[in-house]
Amino acid sequence: MFGNRDIPVYLFTGFLESGKTTCIKEILEEGNFEDGLKTLFLITEEGEKEIDENLLKYNKVIPVIIDEEEDLTEEKCISLVKEHKPARIMIEVNGMWNLEKLINKTIPENWVIVQTFTTVNAETFSMYINNMKSLIMAHFQQSDLVIFNRCTKDMDKASMRRNVKGINRMAQVLFESEDGSVESNIEEELPFDVTAKEIILEDDDFGLWYLDVSEHPEKYEEKMIIFKGQVYRNSTFPADAFVPARAAMTCCADDIAKIGFICHYGDAGKLATDDWVTVRVKVKPEFSRKHQSLYPVLWADKVEPAEPPAEEVVYFS
Repeated sequence: MFGNRDIPVYLFTGFLESGKTTCIKEILEEGNFEDGLKTLFLITEEGEKEIDENLLKYNKVIPVIIDEEEDLTEEKCISLVKEHKPARIMIEVNGMWNLEKLINKTIPENWVIVQTFTTVNAETFSMYINNMKSLIMAHFQQSDLVIFNRCTKDMDKASMRRNVKGINRMAQVLFESEDGSVESNIEEELPFDVTAKEIILEDDDFGLWYLDVSEHPEKYEEKMIIFKGQVYRNSTFPADAFVPARAAMTCCADDIAKIGFICHYGDAGKLATDDWVTVRVKVKPEFSRKHQSLYPVLWADKVEPAEPPAEEVVYFS
């Protein structure tokens, strides 16, 4: 029964004192694992708070402490499953460990990650962004739910949200205040009029528009959008399609990548890759199987040569 069957895994990531233990405690208290099945709980970081032993026993959670990153190997994972025979696994991940290595190389293939939670102490977020951006962005990249806790009214929650969405558009972002109240619908102050029938994007505004139209394509349906982009095509594109793209830096200089949406245009085949163009497009959302939601598709009626913008790279923070 416990051979090669798939075992669901729940990851809890974040830096020390970011609220990982509190998040796990609340999930157990809410009865999410109250089904009588065993849960193996790998603790790779001992923070300032501990989960009450009675709460663990009631939920049949078996805690195992892993002190060093090199101690958590695939062989160790397999032996723990043989020993405890769990129905599922929770891992409280040390924020300084290599998360990508843990997911792609360390855990066995039949450990299937079903949900990843990332907790962030909003009070220290700017410090981590300024000094350890690549590490915290690695957490965001893998996360399904990002929870900023200890939030205050004067914090720039929109900027925090952009930092997450810039690297992982599919992640849900929540903001928890010290009184326990939770916000999710943070209104972004956009530098253009969303209600206008024709929206002209300044070069610096592309990043904000890209995030907003990704999340809310219905807001831009049938609207005319004018912006500057760099032609991108490859052999898999239909003859009438290209991407008017921008280079975006989500983490550091090594993580610059092209972003944009498929754009249908009759003369797309005549466009030269990497040329800068100004496009006038309509947004027509279509259902995307990959994203399981509406996704923006562009249709251009005018594409003209353009000079590169003063700053070619887009930033989200």
